[in-house]
Amino acid sequence: MQTTASQRKIVMSADGAGLVSQAGGLLLLETLRVTGLDKALSAQLERWRPARAIHDPGKVIADLALTLALGGDCLADIAMLRAQPGLFGLVASDPTVSRLIDALAADPTGALKAIRAARATARERAWALAGQNAPGADGELIPLDIDATIVIAHSDKQHAAPTWKRSYGFHPMTVFADHGAGGAGEPLALLLRPGNAGSNTAADHIEAARLALAQFPKHRRRQVLIRTDSGGGTHEFLSWLSRPGRRLAYSIGFTLTEDIGAAILGLPADAWTPAYDSGGRVRPGAWVAELSGMLDLAGWPRGMRLIVRKERPHPGAQLRFTDIDGHRFTCFVTNTKRGQLADLELRHRRRARCEDRIRAAKDTGLRNLPLHDFAQNQIWLEVVALACELLTWMQMLALDGPARRYEPKRLRLRLFAVAGRLVRGGRRLRLRIATHWPWASQITSAITRLQALPAPT
Repeated sequence: MQTTASQRKIVMSADGAGLVSQAGGLLLLETLRVTGLDKALSAQLERWRPARAIHDPGKVIADLALTLALGGDCLADIAMLRAQPGLFGLVASDPTVSRLIDALAADPTGALKAIRAARATARERAWALAGQNAPGADGELIPLDIDATIVIAHSDKQHAAPTWKRSYGFHPMTVFADHGAGGAGEPLALLLRPGNAGSNTAADHIEAARLALAQFPKHRRRQVLIRTDSGGGTHEFLSWLSRPGRRLAYSIGFTLTEDIGAAILGLPADAWTPAYDSGGRVRPGAWVAELSGMLDLAGWPRGMRLIVRKERPHPGAQLRFTDIDGHRFTCFVTNTKRGQLADLELRHRRRARCEDRIRAAKDTGLRNLPLHDFAQNQIWLEVVALACELLTWMQMLALDGPARRYEPKRLRLRLFAVAGRLVRGGRRLRLRIATHWPWASQITSAITRLQALPAPT
């Protein structure tokens, strides 16, 4: 059946004035202001500002972070901000941006140290402003999830190499602070590595953990829980975590060995207790037990507990050689002395949220490293971290309910992509967005919350 309704013809002309796209980007600009990230970047990167230069290196890096947060994926996408000076101010040209990246990459140690110092300063401010919404405000441990991911390279870039998944590119190590079920997560460290870097390299786990701990506010450093998959279950890394005076809790995946398999077979039936599902309820067909007293753990850190999970594979799952009696087993180690086994196992399993954080980072510039030199791409990863942090801090400070868990794509479609008109009057500059936009009230409420917060002096 054919419709008889006619579609109205729309005539387009490029003669609008005072219009801005990405009007919701004002949320990120206000987050820059109240966290002091803009000032911190300017102060830390002052030494890279040439004499008589117009553009502040700190603002250039902040503008790049805004570009990635709004959906850009290369240096040239900063043109999106440059085209709207009424909202984003004076934005550097493409050659100026490229020269700054080259200058920072010429001294990667100093540049990375400067950007990371600015991030740490702004993070402490953001968490202080968030109050009870900040990680660890309830006194509980703050999980730091360490995991590696693969970034594909589609051209020959410095130190790109074949990966263990038979692809070609890089294998960066990431560390994210988990805000729990009610929030998102923020990157504490993005460590660039060649594609052939190992998944269980202890030195890389230690370096990533050091960088992450340096980002933590000092009064929260005794509330840290380090979580990794079995790639982190090495003697060197666990010994580093357990060093006297470090006071770090850990929950680390552990490889199932023949000795562990034999110990599992020796467990009596009453040693198994029901495991929990993601909601904390008893899960049918899954159990947990402790193996610490049934194995020789000499050479491993004192106080290390080995916990095993047993479950029936889901229908259609392919059995593995480590499956025993039709059950699948996974292990992890922890130094937490208290708590039920099911609670400790559920806490460890929640590290899977790190995969969500990595996916969000790949939607914010991590999917592709656009530059050629390794040092340049290290700087790019710091900009990616800044962009992810701006998004997370904005959600933590200005949003509530389900919006605090929105991933970047949803934030862009609902909050950032709205168009607006800049209107001057009464010595004020007003940004007006459409009243029929479904999320208009959410945007204006979030802006009001951010503008009510004081900026650092």
